[in-house]
Amino acid sequence: MLRAPLHFAGFLLPLCLAAAPTHAQRGGDLQAQILYAFQSEDANELANLIQTLKTQEQAGTPDNAVRYHLAHADYRVALLSGEADPHMPEAALSECIDQLKPVLAQDANSVEALALQSVCYSNLARYKKKIEAALYRSRAADRLRAALKLAPKNPRVLYMSAMEALARANPGSPESNLALEQLELAAQLFEESSATTIDTPGWGHAEAYLELGRQLELRGDVLGARNWIEKALIVAPDYKAARRQLATVVHP
Repeated sequence: MLRAPLHFAGFLLPLCLAAAPTHAQRGGDLQAQILYAFQSEDANELANLIQTLKTQEQAGTPDNAVRYHLAHADYRVALLSGEADPHMPEAALSECIDQLKPVLAQDANSVEALALQSVCYSNLARYKKKIEAALYRSRAADRLRAALKLAPKNPRVLYMSAMEALARANPGSPESNLALEQLELAAQLFEESSATTIDTPGWGHAEAYLELGRQLELRGDVLGARNWIEKALIVAPDYKAARRQLATVVHP
């Protein structure tokens, strides 16, 4: 299994956080703004971004980029909504799916649209009754398989596939170990890929690093866990979930 060296991560993290261009996350392209709002858990800012995008959509024929951004923002709203009021995440996930339907109608092989719609279907299944939930999980699996076939080295697709497998697998099982290897590969590929750009979806780095840290912590690898969670914070200094997770990891 991959184990990245620590490189004095515990010493470098405060310096990296202090020097990180947080202002770039606050501004810049829409992807970066959506990510920053999610990572800083600013639901109001996410709502504002969605309203801005919908205004663009209503102003004329929306292009695929606007639809993708809207779907991505809806997905993030669902993740932040929690379980207290299931109506909000359910509505957001349904909107995510609907926004991507015209994108996939125009290009059935759009890897990023397939992957994002897959994760929205998978999450929406949690809020549905048994028969409908099974249908949504099947649609999620179909789209994820298609995305993996088209782009087996896409780190977002690998990350989503690993998360689905980890959710199904029993701890310590061969399936769980294979899913962890896939998650490690996703993290490695994220490290080798560019960050978010205006034209190409680039989200997922920080989430994959954080999840790998969580999985390593569950398996007793405290050094590996700290290393990957700290990497998540170097990529996204305002990632509140990563800060909370790092606080739980005991120093070896």
